[in-house]
Amino acid sequence: MNIFTNLLSQTIQPAPAKKQRRGIEIKSPREIEIMRQSAKIVATVLKEISVLVQPGMTTADLDAYAEKRIREMDATPSFKGYHGFTGSICSSINNEVVHGIPSPKKVIRTGDVLKVDTGAYYQGFHGDSCITIAVGEVTPAAAKLIRVAEEALYKGIEQVKAGAYLLDLAGAIEDHVKANGFSVVEEFTGHGVGRNLHEEPSVFNFRTREMPNVKLRPGMTLAIEPIVNAGSRHTRTLADRWTAVTVDNSLSAQFEHTVLVTETGYEILSDRSQV
Repeated sequence: MNIFTNLLSQTIQPAPAKKQRRGIEIKSPREIEIMRQSAKIVATVLKEISVLVQPGMTTADLDAYAEKRIREMDATPSFKGYHGFTGSICSSINNEVVHGIPSPKKVIRTGDVLKVDTGAYYQGFHGDSCITIAVGEVTPAAAKLIRVAEEALYKGIEQVKAGAYLLDLAGAIEDHVKANGFSVVEEFTGHGVGRNLHEEPSVFNFRTREMPNVKLRPGMTLAIEPIVNAGSRHTRTLADRWTAVTVDNSLSAQFEHTVLVTETGYEILSDRSQV
């Protein structure tokens, strides 16, 4: 789940009310093992949804399924109730960039570019991941956008290791996106994840001097999530105060993984191929 920078590092539900820890947390081996499970729950749900989606379903149908499955695996939906958000998933279609609210009125159609983002809170820790689904047969341009967005995620992840910097992965993402003629959304970033759904640091997907270029250390857990637009990088937020859309009505795609920094590289905790 993406969120504006000024909402980072706030306490979330369903965790008990407490003062948010400041700074970047390094997870212990015990905490990492719990996060493996929370991220596995998310990966399982997204993998199942990617198969389940059919034209004619509504985003509310997917939301109900995700909540049911998360709870069946002894976890709680991370998003539901978060700053008032009503869904267990964010479901964003076509020109909707992020934070689409599930609705029984939002029907999924053949050719749609559907983003599904969800999180699971398990034994005190969160997992977070997002996929973009091509519903039925999409246009070649839409298929390319989806492919490049997923490739960009892995280009960034490949830079992750102890001693690397956030700008290393940000630059790899930005370069791949721009080389393919697309743009990186800058209003929303990735983030640290763990005890709280959004923790420090902000994990940006573009080169910038406006955010700290953090050095990565073993035990850091990051939600890396490039958002790629076919047209302008700029977005606007609808009257529901959640759904962000492209300003030029162009398509948008997003992928996200929860990633552990290791001494020699990384571990993708939300890897769907492992569930």
